[in-house]
Amino acid sequence: MRSLNVALDERAYDIHIGRGLIDRGDLFASVLKRKRAVVISNEIVAPLYAARVLDALDSVGVARQLVVLPDGEAHKDWPTLNLIFDALLGARVERSTTLIALGGGVIGDMVGFAAATYQRGVPFIQVPTTLLSQVDSSVGGKTAINHPLGKNMIGAFYQPKLVLADIDTLDTLPDRELKAGLAEVIKYGLIRDREFFDWLEINMPRLLARDTEALAFAIERSCRNKAEVVIEDETEAGVRAHLNLGHTFGHAIETGLGYGEWLHGEAVAAGTLMAAELSRRLGWLTDDDVARIHRIHESAGLALRGPKLGVERYLELMSHDKKVEAGKLRLVLLKRIGEAVVYGDAAVADIAASIEHCCADA
Repeated sequence: MRSLNVALDERAYDIHIGRGLIDRGDLFASVLKRKRAVVISNEIVAPLYAARVLDALDSVGVARQLVVLPDGEAHKDWPTLNLIFDALLGARVERSTTLIALGGGVIGDMVGFAAATYQRGVPFIQVPTTLLSQVDSSVGGKTAINHPLGKNMIGAFYQPKLVLADIDTLDTLPDRELKAGLAEVIKYGLIRDREFFDWLEINMPRLLARDTEALAFAIERSCRNKAEVVIEDETEAGVRAHLNLGHTFGHAIETGLGYGEWLHGEAVAAGTLMAAELSRRLGWLTDDDVARIHRIHESAGLALRGPKLGVERYLELMSHDKKVEAGKLRLVLLKRIGEAVVYGDAAVADIAASIEHCCADA
C-alpha cells in the first residue's frame, strides 16, 4: 500500500493506494466518529463492489446501509442529490454518521456535496473506482452538481476524511473510461511535472495494459502533484486553477453536447489540445511541443479533435466558466511543457482560431 497525506491542518487526511483496500475494515474504522456509515454508490458499481465494502464495515462492527443512485453524468443534478437527502432523512442519519462515496467522479462529487450540506456538514470517505476519480476528483475537496448552463457550477469545497484508491476496482473499468482517466494523468505532467510527462511518454503502453506497478506509480504521482497544489491553495485562489488545464474548453464540450455524451476525460483531452494550440499562437509552445502533446494523447487513445459545436457556441458556453472575472475569460495555458499559467489577455480571435483549428468542423 502506498500512502500520502494531504496536510491541511485540522482537515488533513490520508490517501491510500493499493489492491484490496475496500476489504480493509480497519482503514474505514480509523476515521469514523461513530460506528455508523451510509455507503452511496450507483447501479453500475454497487453490484460489483458494494458487498465487499459492506462486509468490511461488518467486520469492524459498523452499522451500515446502502443507497444506490442512477449512473451517469446526466444524473449529476438536484433530483438525484435529493435521493441522497431522502435516504438520509428517512433513516434519521445524525451528524456523526459518515457517508462513503463508492464510485467514480459523479458519485464522489455528489456525495461530497451532500456531506457538505446535510445538517451543515457530516464526514465522508472517498472510495474512487475509476482512474479519473482516483487521480483527480476524489482528492482536494471539490464537490458539485451540474446545471444546464454549466458544469460543476453549484457546489462547495469540503474535504474528505480519507481516500481509498483500490486498484482492484480498475479491473472492471471499461477501456473507454480508463483512457478518459489518462487525460487527467497527462495533465499533471503538462502543468507542473515535466519528468512525469517524460515517464508517461515511455510507459503509456503499460498503463493501457493495466500493469499494476505502472498504475500504482501513476496514481501516486498524480495524487502527490494534486495534494501539493491543494495544500498550497485549497480554495482555488491562485495556483490550484492550473489543475483546470483544458477544462474550460472541455466543460463547453460536455455542456454543449449534453452531459454524458462525452466522458469528462475525453472532453478535457480535446480541451487540452485547444489550450496547447492557443499557447502556440501566443508564442509559448513550439510546434514540436504541440506535436508531443498530440502524440501522448494519441498514444492514450484519446480524442484529437473537438466535436462540431461551432465557434460561437464554444465561446458562449465558455463565458459561463468559473474562471471568468469581470467579464474576462481567464484560461489555463502552457508556458512550456511542465509549466502552466492562468492568462486573461488572449484575443478572442486567437481563442476562436484555436478552437477552429482543433475541431473537425467548428
